[in-house]
Amino acid sequence: MQGDLFTGDVKLAPYWWDHVPRPTLAEAPLPATVDVVVIGSGYTGLSAALQTARGGRQTLVLDAEDAGWGCSTRNGGQISTSIKPGFAELARRHGAETATRIVKDGQNSLAWVAEFVAAEKIDCDFRIVGRFHAAHNPAEYDALARRLASQPTGLAVDAHMVPRAEQRTELGTDAYFGGAVFERHASIDPARFHQGMLDRALAAGVTVIARCAATAIERHGKGFRVVTARGSVAARNVIVATNGYTGRLTPWLRRRVIPIGSYVIATEPIARETMARLMPRDRIVSDTRKVVYYYRPSPDGRRILFGGRVSDNETDPRISGPLLHAAMTRIFPELQATRISHSWSGFIAYTFDELMHAGEHDGLHYAMGYCGSGVGMAGYLGMRIGQQVLGLARAGPGSTASPSRRGRSNRGNPWFLAPTILYYRWRDSSGFG
Repeated sequence: MQGDLFTGDVKLAPYWWDHVPRPTLAEAPLPATVDVVVIGSGYTGLSAALQTARGGRQTLVLDAEDAGWGCSTRNGGQISTSIKPGFAELARRHGAETATRIVKDGQNSLAWVAEFVAAEKIDCDFRIVGRFHAAHNPAEYDALARRLASQPTGLAVDAHMVPRAEQRTELGTDAYFGGAVFERHASIDPARFHQGMLDRALAAGVTVIARCAATAIERHGKGFRVVTARGSVAARNVIVATNGYTGRLTPWLRRRVIPIGSYVIATEPIARETMARLMPRDRIVSDTRKVVYYYRPSPDGRRILFGGRVSDNETDPRISGPLLHAAMTRIFPELQATRISHSWSGFIAYTFDELMHAGEHDGLHYAMGYCGSGVGMAGYLGMRIGQQVLGLARAGPGSTASPSRRGRSNRGNPWFLAPTILYYRWRDSSGFG
């Protein structure tokens, strides 16, 4: 490691785990039969399990790792309205009615987190701080302004433009060309949020068995048999909630998501006056690059958590940490001597149409493909999938209206990822929108 960039006690693990380590669950035997098996113990799986358990179904959650080991506790703790394509593009693809439902799904996912945290009384530093979405060139600033000025009727969100001349009221840098503030976007401690969801699932009677990977899903009578190294369990319903860690267990789903590594660092504590100058409004921040950077203050306001995609191929936190530090100091040059205390990574799941998908295929229920915006959408669609299993609702009236597109060449080695990232880096550096 580049020693001068890392603190002496650097941790190659999420900053969030300092306060909420991966849980040690009580040993539980693998039951022979349950009503519902959920594969994956992140936001999606636990949210679905909470619904089915409270609906009277005996529910088992399985995970190959510790509960919440994946991106549910590795993300940057930023919550948006989650939809990548704009309304015009969605309307071109699916028609105005479906486009409206998709955008509404995104808005509902943001509202759902606020309502869920309040209703369940989860202490997780959830705050509506607003997002500063920074324009990396003048053309992107103009595009943002046009988008806000022409929001579709009934879908408008609270947002305003900030010109470059006023940018330092939002962010202590001259590296951008102004930007937009989305006033209702929020921050959260993702590990505490996950722990709160886990605690409530366990209290509802859900059995969670960690380090028990599902190795096969077989048809069994009117339901399924899920095979693990510890034995098999029969279930009426199976929910697949594996997102960026989707693999050979579910080939149909594996072909429809692209696992992409996202990398994050946390700085050592920064002087409060410096933090007040660099991030005066405590916003979450992202930018208009295709290969996006995202960052925010830590919940205690003492550090910057800075994330993004910094390698064309997957790498490890010893390499990604210095690359992220270099990107951070291009935005905030005065942090050149500020060291890295934590460096980590996790896998998100991208889809070929840049939309999340939820529904049912060959009897298996699923929700995944959040395209890097899963902090709100994962729990929301998990809730909808749980309702679907109970027969209460479809998984998602907008986001699941069209079938998930298959990636013909993605069978576990997305060869196209590196050249695509190289192309987008060139666009970003060349000033193209």
